[in-house]
Amino acid sequence: MEISAGLIVAIILLALVAVTVFAGVKTVPQGQQWTVERLGKYIRTLTPGLSIIIPYIDRIGRKLSLMETVLDIPSQEVITRDNATVTADGVVFFQVLDPVKAAYEVQDLLFALSSLAMTNVRSVIGAMDLDEVLSQRDQINRRLLSVVDQATLAWGIKATRIELRNIQPPQNLLDSMAKQMTAEREKRAEILTAEGAKQASILRAEGAKQAAVLEAEGRMEAAKRDAEARERLAEAEAKATQMVSQAIADGNVAAMNYFVAQKYVEAFSKFAESPNQKLVFMPMEATGLLSSLGGIGELAKQAFGSEAAAKPVPRPWGGGSTP
Repeated sequence: MEISAGLIVAIILLALVAVTVFAGVKTVPQGQQWTVERLGKYIRTLTPGLSIIIPYIDRIGRKLSLMETVLDIPSQEVITRDNATVTADGVVFFQVLDPVKAAYEVQDLLFALSSLAMTNVRSVIGAMDLDEVLSQRDQINRRLLSVVDQATLAWGIKATRIELRNIQPPQNLLDSMAKQMTAEREKRAEILTAEGAKQASILRAEGAKQAAVLEAEGRMEAAKRDAEARERLAEAEAKATQMVSQAIADGNVAAMNYFVAQKYVEAFSKFAESPNQKLVFMPMEATGLLSSLGGIGELAKQAFGSEAAAKPVPRPWGGGSTP
């Protein structure tokens, strides 16, 4: 019986030693730091790796992560400066820089940080109009980060980023905004349509102006050409009259007959081409017209010489030619 009791005591002692050893050896994971308290007082911080403490006297106080941590900002209703109610929530990214302050300067770190973020969300959004809140989310995030980061320095943490995930106005306000957007788009469409019609009218007026200018220039050029043609025709007529007058002065009867026959034929042609006359009755002598034509032939012979007179003249009825 005595052997059995001694064996039991030895086993108990061995178990107590093993428990004591395990209680004194601590393995801290990477990215964490643990605080050590001796009889309730902080004495040191355990870094990642294997560490030894005094069992039953020292104990682990706080286990803190040094990695960047994400904390939700609960959803809450916020009243803007223009008395519009919006629902906002977000997230806070923070990192522990001083484990001792984070462990002993604040009672509940996560709850304190969440409450601080919610309070500042109400303060920042409450100082802005609704349009600014909806359009300047980046500015709100920067202001929140600046305020929260300053307030958490005493806690040994660093707020690295704050993001508002959702800013939701009430449904009636959303309906009003949708109507306003629709009206604004319709207004822009009407303005663009009016601008297009105005531009088209201007372009059409410019085209008509250019066409009128070109048409006027064309008429001016045509009138100039007609004047030049009439001037040359008058010069030719004057020259012909001068030649006929000179021939008459020289006693050339054929030249006079040519001149009279030309005017006679021109007058007769104008009567024949009159649009309001279908049948013309006028007295004329065929022998006088033939004699005038003969005068023209004589003038042509004198003008072109014997070579032109020697050429055969085709008969109009196709029966050969006459010399």
